[in-house]
Order: sequence, then structure tokens, then C-alpha cells
Amino acid sequence: MVKGNDISLNGFDVIRNWLHEKDRQPFAFQEETWQLYAEGLSGIVNAPTGFGKTFSVFLAVVIDWINHNPDYKTKKKNGLQLLWVTPLRALAKDVGRAMEEALFELDIPWKVAVRNGDTTTAERQRQKNNMPEVLLITPESLHLLMATKNNKELFKNLQCIAVDEWHELLGSKRGVQVELALSYLKTLRQHTQLPTAYCPLRIWGISATIGNLNEALHVLLGDNHNGTIVKAAIKKEVAIHTILPETVECFPWAGHLGVKMVQHVLPVIHHSRSTLLFTNVRSQAEIWYQALLDADPDLAGVIALHHSAIDADVRVWVEEQLHAGTLKVVVCTASLDLGVDFRPVDTVIQVGSPKGIARFLQRAGRSGHDPGAVSNIYFVPTHSLEIVEAAALQDAYETQSIESRYPVVLAHDALVQYMVTRATGDGFVADALFKEIRSTSCYRDITVGEWEWLLSFITNGGSLLKEYDEYHRVVNIDGVYKVANRRVAMRHRLHIGTIVGDALMRVKYMTGGNVGTIEEYFISKLVPGDVFVLAGRKLELVMIRDMVAYVRKSNAKKAQVPAWAGGRMPLSSNLGEVLRRTFQRAASEPHTNALLTFMKPLFDKQQELSVIPKEDELLIELINTKDGFHLFVYPFEGRLVHQAMASLLAYRLSRLMPITFSIAMNDYGFELLSDQPIQLDEHNAKAFFSPDGWYADLQRSINAAEMGRRKFRDIAVISGLVFQGMPGAYKKQRHLQNSTSLIYEVITQNEPSNILLQQAFTEVLTYEVEATRLYNALLRIVSGSIVISRPANLTPFCFPIKVDSLREELSSEKLEDRIRRMQQAAQKQTGTVS
Repeated sequence: MVKGNDISLNGFDVIRNWLHEKDRQPFAFQEETWQLYAEGLSGIVNAPTGFGKTFSVFLAVVIDWINHNPDYKTKKKNGLQLLWVTPLRALAKDVGRAMEEALFELDIPWKVAVRNGDTTTAERQRQKNNMPEVLLITPESLHLLMATKNNKELFKNLQCIAVDEWHELLGSKRGVQVELALSYLKTLRQHTQLPTAYCPLRIWGISATIGNLNEALHVLLGDNHNGTIVKAAIKKEVAIHTILPETVECFPWAGHLGVKMVQHVLPVIHHSRSTLLFTNVRSQAEIWYQALLDADPDLAGVIALHHSAIDADVRVWVEEQLHAGTLKVVVCTASLDLGVDFRPVDTVIQVGSPKGIARFLQRAGRSGHDPGAVSNIYFVPTHSLEIVEAAALQDAYETQSIESRYPVVLAHDALVQYMVTRATGDGFVADALFKEIRSTSCYRDITVGEWEWLLSFITNGGSLLKEYDEYHRVVNIDGVYKVANRRVAMRHRLHIGTIVGDALMRVKYMTGGNVGTIEEYFISKLVPGDVFVLAGRKLELVMIRDMVAYVRKSNAKKAQVPAWAGGRMPLSSNLGEVLRRTFQRAASEPHTNALLTFMKPLFDKQQELSVIPKEDELLIELINTKDGFHLFVYPFEGRLVHQAMASLLAYRLSRLMPITFSIAMNDYGFELLSDQPIQLDEHNAKAFFSPDGWYADLQRSINAAEMGRRKFRDIAVISGLVFQGMPGAYKKQRHLQNSTSLIYEVITQNEPSNILLQQAFTEVLTYEVEATRLYNALLRIVSGSIVISRPANLTPFCFPIKVDSLREELSSEKLEDRIRRMQQAAQKQTGTVS
């Protein structure tokens, strides 16, 4: 029986009968969610991919509607009932299609609509005039709705907000946008007195497994929540395969395999019904698309490319063809990472390290989407050491060692934007809004002083910018803060969002038709006649006009591949931990794992020249070459921590004697290179890695001012401190940077306590340096053992780091020549041939 409200169970029967007609029955976790929703509770649903997390929440809303509306088959134009927040456009379309099919079969005349950056102006207006019962929306578009006048009318009938892929939003400022929107909608509901308001507003998150699910629930629901976690007692079977090269390269380097593995990948594609091939970055996706077509021209017509820089119409076409099962393979990036239900897909291929366990399993779940089906994922290493990562990923899957996602706190730039959003809409009363935002996890600890500073900032630009009218965005009219200037309101609506990237140019054919978008900094380096790759096509640049790059198709043999910003993700802490454990297995018992057995030649070479560290050991290699004196360190903590740790170590070494270093790093370790001997040995090593005084030394060692300047640019854009320009006339990137730098200098010199400036420094330490993770790594190192090796030449472990240090100096052709000479020298030194 349903507790609380005395309602009929008719809705439950309707859904069970509908599923029975389809030869299906609900899972226990779905029925539990339906029951809890009927009781008026909120929560998070956690279940494996392909087992119906979406329907657990969506059908709960439908059941509740049937229970309260006997005429549910004829009742139309009911206003917005369910707001479905989703992080990806592709995900919204897919989920919307599934909802429409279910509603049609249930004979419920609800409308389902999607609202995001691709939605036309006309469609948006139709939605506002007649809100659908279900609206799938991104966080940015939700805030845009809140920036419209009389928006409370749009939400007056709202019964439920579902946040899809909450684990993906948590830990980002887009998640903060969701928190703020939820606080607003909950407040609206508290003041809504309508007959339909028979329950408090219910909020449900849908999440993959993460390490801190309880914290994720608290962040979603805010303070004083009455929520629960519904966890499916089901384990999704994932089959992890590794595509191996013929032999192991004992002196590997990042990318030495890469597209050379195409011939090994093609059989997997041909033996599968439909395949998603994931790369970590868009440039890599373009390269693999071309490589597959070059290797097998018969794929033409059944291969496609999907990433965020491709024109929206093309992306939609690709998604439709995936659903129809007409595509053999789609090369993609994170644009197809989440919850998209392409049932024809039975195989996933991951090229290169996924950098995290959760990301790897998330991508694996794109295949075998039916309940009970096995998710097949093939891992393609881009260099030999990544084969060890494949063994580590298998271990992590078996032990379910999944990363946590930590929430953002006190993101003042996002709050400034939100305050102006609310002022652009119906306005706000300061005390009421302060109380509202303090109910969120992000702003629970905001002080009255900080709040008053932010109010001053949006009304008069604060103490430094009060003489400039453009910073007087919000006015106080009889105690209500509003945006009274239409131009200010329009500019604000155009730039709502917390994703800050380089200025984008549209790419169009001279004959008409969109190709996609590309970042301005890349185009700025080209001249007319240059050829580049985008959307799987070779394009010749003809001219640039009004922030549009006009192109024509090209048959050139060589083309430049865009290197989009933000390309390199660091290794996660969980994967680093499992990786250290796997290397220990490689040293002690490689025969227990087929992949480690395959890697034996490399491990033997490493043991011969140096050491393979145990899980509780830090390996340091001191090597002298004609280039100088090298110090290699292997913490396995990811490139961001390694960059900070290298800077910290270099600073501490320089206090012993005047010495300069060049620094290189990858996800496994880092290098300090000097023209002088490095004074580190078994007696003083631990002192150099001591956590004592680490924070002060870190601030002295990194270029905090310059890193802060770069981070401040993003904060300035989000908070509206600088304006990116009108559509079609965006500021050039260098102009935007110059504007931000000027403001940064003025604030640094005259108002060092500026809240946004302090946020920039905090974010540098949190995200650019990963200071907390660095501190934990230092604690781990000093509590364990440090092993110092002095090889006569480069080792398999240090070789890829050394190669990375050369990438900035040499062209790709010269780099490969240099690598061959380095490999030959290393092989000659040991008297072996790799």
C-alpha cells in the first residue's frame, strides 16, 4: 500500500500491464522508485547502463499523473509537469524519443519537447506559449528560461525535476547551475498555491556509480533534504579486451602505436554489428576517421564522425543513423559518452588511456544496452606502457574501484551570473535570495560580507569599477534588484553558461552549407590556401569574414589537424593507485596476467637497467647523458600533480645551490633536466618530498601569478566582467585576453582581496595543480620507501617522458628521427635489439 497520500494504485497497474504486453516486467529498483515517488520523496537512482534508470523516474511521474487524473487519456495542455535536465544534447534527443514512444503506447496525450542551444527561436517561443508536459533541457537553457519575464508561470504546474547523469554534472560549474536552479524552483513551489500542488516538488537524480554517492545526493537536494538512494542490486557484465601489437616496444613513446593499430582494429569493426570508437580529443577523432577510411575505403558510407565541433544537423543525422543501425562505425569523443541508447551498438573501442575508471566503464556501457547483454569494450593502447593500464582497468572493474566526484564550493563567478540572471527575469529581493542560495551545497558557507560585496559588484562594479557605467548592470528599485537596461539584458542572455573556451569560428563552404566550428586561435595561424581537416573532410581555407571561415573541399594529400584546447586529461587518483599495484604485480608475478606476460620483455629491460617499484615505493632514476643531468620520478599521480611536484622539487633543490631545470612530465612521472649534477641522494631524498611547508613552497615554485591570470580570464567571462561580443562579432581571443589582463593587473595592484581574484588563485590550486591530491601524494611518499637507481642510459619508464620533452622543440618528422636515434643508442648500450 502507498503510505501518506490516500491514492489509488491504478497507475501502477496500468504500467505493469503495459510492460506485460511487451513481454517485460519491471526491475525491483524501478518499482521501489515508483513507490518512493508516490510517497512524495526525492532521491537518486543508481543502476547499471541498459537496465532502465530513465524509466524508473519517468514512469514514476506518469504513474503519479494517472493516479491523480482518471481522465489521463484525454486531458491535454496540462502545463509543464516534468523538467528533465540533461548535460548532453544527444542525450536529450535520445531520452525524448523513448518517452514519446512510451506515452504513445500508453495513450497519454503529453507533449515532449527539447530545449538547448540547437533549438530554434520559433520553437522556443512555441514552448513558452504552450509549455509541453515534459521538457528536456540543458542547465544553460534552464537558466535562460529563468531570465525571462514572468517565468514563474512556466513552472507553476511543475511536479518533478529529474537530473540525468548527475555524476557528470557534479564537480563542475554546470552542476552549480543545477543547484541554483533547483533552489529557485523549490522556492517557487513553496509559494505556489494550486489545486495540482498535491506534493512537495520532487527532485530525482540519475547517476552512474561513483565513490561518493551519499554526498552526491546531499548536493543534489541541498540542506534539509528528505531523500533516499535507490541502488539496483544488479551488476552489469563488462568484457574488457585489449588489442595488442605484434611485439612490445621496449622503449615506448606516446603515440608510437596510435593509428598504426588500425589494421588490428578493422577486424573488430567488421565482426561487430555497429561500433563506437572513442578517442579522448577531437583532433584524435579526425585522425582516426581518416585512417580508417584510408585503410578500408569500403567503409565509405557506413562510417561517420561525431564530436561537438561538427555542425548540429550532421550530429543529429549521425545519431539517427546509429539508431537505425545503418552505420558500421562512428568515431566519436565525449559527445556520445553518456546514457545514449543506441541498441544496434554491440562494440565499443577506446583508443588510448581513458584516464579514469568511471569514464572507461561509462563508455563500455554504450554497447550491449539491453538488460542482461554484455558490454564489449576493446582497449587500443597508443604506446606499450598503456598495456599495463589495460590490466589495471580490468583489476579496477573487478574490485569496483570507482572515482568520487567532488562538488564545487563557493563559485562566486557562477553566483554573479546567476544574480544577474534572476535580475534579468523577474528580479529578486536580496535577503530572500541570500537565504535561497545558502540552502545549496555550493554556497552553504558564503558569508554576509561576501554577499554584500557581490551585490555591490553587480550594481556598480565594486569599488574599482564604479566609475564605468557598463558595470552598473543591476539596479535596486524599491528593494527589488532588476536589470532595467534592455541592452544589458540581451547581452547577459547571450552569454549565460559556465563553459569557457576559445572563441569559435563557424566554418562554411563557399557554395553554402555549414561544416562546423573551429577555435579562432587555430584558424589565425592559417593563410588562404592552407588545408585542414574538420568533420572528416579536407578543407582549403579561402577567406575569413565576420568570424566565419569560408572553405572549399580539397584533395590535398596532407592537411593540418586542429588541436582543440583542453585536450589532455590527467590520470585519475583511483587509476593511478591501481596502476601502482599493477606494476608491483608485473615485477613479482607477471605470469598471473596475460597482458603482463605479454609485457615481459619491457619489464625485463626495466629490471635490467633499473627497478620496477613496489606499490609503496617511489622510484627515482638519476641518469647522465650528453643532454645533461636527468632526474626522473615516478609517482603515477597524473600530469597535473606531476607538474606541480616537479616545480616543488626544483624549487627545493635550488635552495641548496643555484641551479636551473627544464621540466617534462606525463601521467606516470616527471623529469628535471639540468646542466649541473643534481644534489639528491638516499640521505636527503625524503626531505625534498616532505609535506612540511609544502603549501608555501608550492606557491613560490609555481608561476601562481601567470596561472591566476589565465584562470581569471575564465572567471571574468562567466561573471560578465568582460564581454565576449555579439554573435557573429565575437572579440578576437587576443583582444579578450588583453582586456582581461588589464583588469587583472588593476585589481591585483589595487584590490588584492577582490573575491573573484581570490577565486582565481583558489581554482588554480584546486584544478590546475590539484593541491589536495599533491599533498596526499607527498604523505604517501614519505610514509613509504624511496628507491634511487642510477642507470647508464634511458630506461623503458623514462623514455616516453624524455620524448614528450622534445615535442615542443622538433617537428613531427625530426622528432621521429631523434626518437629512432635515442632507441638505437639505448639498445646499443644494453647490447639488445627491441
